[in-house]
Amino acid sequence: MIQINNISKSFGQQPVLKNVSLNVERGKTRVILGPSGSGKTVLLKNIIGLLQPDSGEIKVDGENIVGINPKRMLDIRKKFGMVFQQAALFDSMTVEQNIAFPLEEHGNYSAEEIASKVAQALEVVSLEGIEKKFPSELSGGMRKRVGLARAIILQPQCVLYDEPTTGLDPLTTDDVDRMILDASSRLNVTSVVISHDVGSALNVADDIAVIHQGTIVEDCKAAEIKNSTHPFVQEFLGTWFNKQ
Repeated sequence: MIQINNISKSFGQQPVLKNVSLNVERGKTRVILGPSGSGKTVLLKNIIGLLQPDSGEIKVDGENIVGINPKRMLDIRKKFGMVFQQAALFDSMTVEQNIAFPLEEHGNYSAEEIASKVAQALEVVSLEGIEKKFPSELSGGMRKRVGLARAIILQPQCVLYDEPTTGLDPLTTDDVDRMILDASSRLNVTSVVISHDVGSALNVADDIAVIHQGTIVEDCKAAEIKNSTHPFVQEFLGTWFNKQ
């Protein structure tokens, strides 16, 4: 679904991405794994057109989005749903209002249609019946699920997850991992997860790319990552395995 071909991105004199190439296969879960400051978030922002690379191309369904006109980019962005690191829910809105927000912004739906679509999205993330609650009444894992419900309300082809397990305890991390897997299987969406959490990556990924100092240093099936011979990958994975 997504083809990234030799993109580079610098801010001033500081290079952040260096000739990055990566494919995201339709219907699969691709994890982009790496430490803080490695370029993961900048790469994600390039994928959805919030940033433009200095060189290279990014194709979504075969269409190059680099240099595309803003109106067309808005149409392409509708193919994506986004789950933010801290869920990014509006505290003053109920769960129903939070999830319905994209519908209000991008469609002309009746109150009955909105209520039905919200209920369906909550059923997908196994949170039926909490429409009238506020984010402050929810656990961390529940807020992540509400964030996912909002991300899928417009039926995107691809869901992007920005560090979905950061700051979560092990039980909540497991819950979020199950959420990603359930959404992938039930909705048959393509998923892109950026993360520094090795354990979570191994739980959810079909394919893993490891990014280090703006360069992809490993790209393989999740089951094969432990066999990497790259020194940084061995060090990064070793830190996690040594804790197990």
